Amino acid sequence: MDTGDAAETGEMTWLNEPADWSREGDTLTVRADPGTDFWRTTHYGFIRDNGHLLARAWDGDFVASVVVDGAYHDRYDQAGLMVRLDETTWLKCGIEFVDGLHLASVVVTREVSDWSVVPLSADPGPLHLQITRRGAAVEVHCATGTADLAMIRLAYLTAESSVLVGPMVAAPDGAGFTARFTGFTIAAP
Repeated sequence: MDTGDAAETGEMTWLNEPADWSREGDTLTVRADPGTDFWRTTHYGFIRDNGHLLARAWDGDFVASVVVDGAYHDRYDQAGLMVRLDETTWLKCGIEFVDGLHLASVVVTREVSDWSVVPLSADPGPLHLQITRRGAAVEVHCATGTADLAMIRLAYLTAESSVLVGPMVAAPDGAGFTARFTGFTIAAP
């Protein structure tokens, strides 16, 4: 399991700690450093593994949940949840801002990244995310407002049992932006 340039924060650990972040109660506020991303090769031809992840190690199946909201401004500003084995095997999901649109986004990476999106409303507000892992399979659910959670992706990720799980944020193209994560939980299903 990859822990990169981690800094300890209780039972959670930073991968690529941002310059500006705080935690108050169950709310984590992070300013994404500019030029950060998680991506491998597909379409764009580059590899970036410098996005911010505050994660907890987990062994086996789980349900992870968080509510995320951000001041998305520049192309590819993104915030959500990540499940990570190492730099070549991971999943990130959440809101990604692309060409002026808020998208529910899921990237699954096993050596190379793929990307799926679902358009959201012009200003979706906070997004509730839930990831459920059962063996090698991962389900991603999301909801805005008071809507019920809906599945937006089912994917094979890894048969390895031990992974990192937690809030993720990155700002590939712009000057950085602020995201807020509330109520992150992880537990056995």
